[in-house]
Amino acid sequence: MDKLRITGGRPLNGEVTISGAKNAALPELCATLLTAEPVTLTNVPRLRDVATMRLLLDNMGVQSETHGERGGMSFRAPDSLKPEAPYELVKTMRASVLVLGPLLARFGHAKVSLPGGCAIGSRPVDQHIKGLQAMGAEMHRHRHDHRNRHRKLPHGRGAGRGRNLAGERRPGA
Repeated sequence: MDKLRITGGRPLNGEVTISGAKNAALPELCATLLTAEPVTLTNVPRLRDVATMRLLLDNMGVQSETHGERGGMSFRAPDSLKPEAPYELVKTMRASVLVLGPLLARFGHAKVSLPGGCAIGSRPVDQHIKGLQAMGAEMHRHRHDHRNRHRKLPHGRGAGRGRNLAGERRPGA
């Protein structure tokens, strides 16, 4: 077993700035899809997965900006957003499946490719899919792309016709 042994006999003091956690930041970035209102996040870590998620959001039509060096970011997801996540962008990051729930909740439908394999082994995303199905989402596999599925929430399940899960009118409905 590896060890970290510290010697020196002097007390430590000072300050260390800790960046935000990737596994907290990625769902927060996806949550910006839930509203057309501006959203500002702070202490977002500067990591590849965060940059990839931002690229995915930008590809859908989300407007994003970076503020300063301490991880400040702002987002605006307009009603004209395209609720699609192509395989080219999701294949490198399992967390890309996290856009599915917010897109379904806001727009009632989404087209999200399933992410590619994982470098640390098999980690399926089926629990996300099962959870959405339990809320009434329908899953359809497209014949032309085995990775691409179309999902939608039924109009009567938690939302009226043309309304999102909060009962608000869906954009374009």
